[in-house]
Amino acid sequence: MHELASIRRLLIVEPCEECLQLIPGLRIAGWEVDSCTLESVGSRPFDVGLIRLMPEHFEHPEVVKGLITRSNTEWIAVLTADDLRRELIGDFVCEWFFDFHTLPFDVGRVQVTLGRAYGMARLRAQGTNYGSGPGHEMLGESRPVRELRRLLTKLAPTESPVLIRGEVGTGKELVARTLHAQSQRRNQPFISVNCSATPEHRLQPELFGDDQDTVGGAQRKVGRIEAANGGTLFLDEIGDLPLEVQANLLRFLQDRHIDVAGERVPVDVRVLAATHVDLEAAIRKKLFREDLYYRLNVLQVGTAPLRERHGDLALLANHFAQFYSRETGRRARNFSQDALVAMGKHDWPGNVRELENRVRRGLVLAEGRQIEAFDLGLLGEEEISSSMGTLDDYKCRAERQALCDVLTRHSDNLSVAAKVLGISRPTFYRLLHKHQIR
Repeated sequence: MHELASIRRLLIVEPCEECLQLIPGLRIAGWEVDSCTLESVGSRPFDVGLIRLMPEHFEHPEVVKGLITRSNTEWIAVLTADDLRRELIGDFVCEWFFDFHTLPFDVGRVQVTLGRAYGMARLRAQGTNYGSGPGHEMLGESRPVRELRRLLTKLAPTESPVLIRGEVGTGKELVARTLHAQSQRRNQPFISVNCSATPEHRLQPELFGDDQDTVGGAQRKVGRIEAANGGTLFLDEIGDLPLEVQANLLRFLQDRHIDVAGERVPVDVRVLAATHVDLEAAIRKKLFREDLYYRLNVLQVGTAPLRERHGDLALLANHFAQFYSRETGRRARNFSQDALVAMGKHDWPGNVRELENRVRRGLVLAEGRQIEAFDLGLLGEEEISSSMGTLDDYKCRAERQALCDVLTRHSDNLSVAAKVLGISRPTFYRLLHKHQIR
């Protein structure tokens, strides 16, 4: 079973003589190779496709585009250097293909490209088996992620509360959704409440409902606790819950009833809570109830920051590139070596959420066939190792870096972004134009 799972299947479409000469070496390297014409591809099983592009394919690109779209895997184009210089051919190849090779082949480079395409194809296949959002699965092969997945498998079937701890952007809600999805409650509601994003005066009715009738005698608003009946209630950033609401939540956790129109109504929910703050310190400062802490902290899970997930960075970046390229209807760009080095040197204070935002922006800003460090708002190897420039050069680079950093965190609200930098909104727009960021 393990041997079957490790087979890498390559389909060569419209094979030329040079393509056929590759086959013996590819089979020695572990590839199972099949070849056919474009018309006879049908439903042949394969992991990576390689196609020799001919003049008729350039004249009718919709046929090739249809093949690539239907197959939902990675394709490598083979063409001549003269083909690549023809008008619009370069754009077509760069947008629709994972990579390309010009004849004659560099056999070593072909082997490397096929290996990278296979890795991307596996990632793409994983993405089609999960939910619809970019953060819908516990991706990663680093030790912290493998241990986390193993722990969640043990904790999910229980009914005990779980406290999820970790830095901002490390996927605490994803952990909660995974616990719910692997539990006996998976077919019941998963209700999430962000305690820091909800106005303080609205948290009580948000959780417990609102008994006040609106004009015309409208029905009361059902609270999130009641809405989660039978399922899971996830309280994100529990450390920001006001003390008064903490007392009411504790009361509910003790007797599992809520008051509705003067009556006590039983509610069956599993409570999961998450925080990035030090709750023990909050208890010492009388900002968090110790008795509530022990009610919530029956089981505990920690999420690792991205800087400790060695080896997961490129996998996650490619995952987000794939997802957001499908969102825009374009073929995904891969990352240049310079971009991968720059990502490896970055500290990622915003963790996976920051990586997701930078990749999303990189897809929009990239003008070449690959996403560069510059597109991600990161300093590339050349910029880091370049000789010292003038003071104005340093100021210009720092200015652009500040703009990129603030846009990564506040791209949905430019007024807030300008305020964070301490400049007016008109000045902010002027700088964006100056640096050609938007």
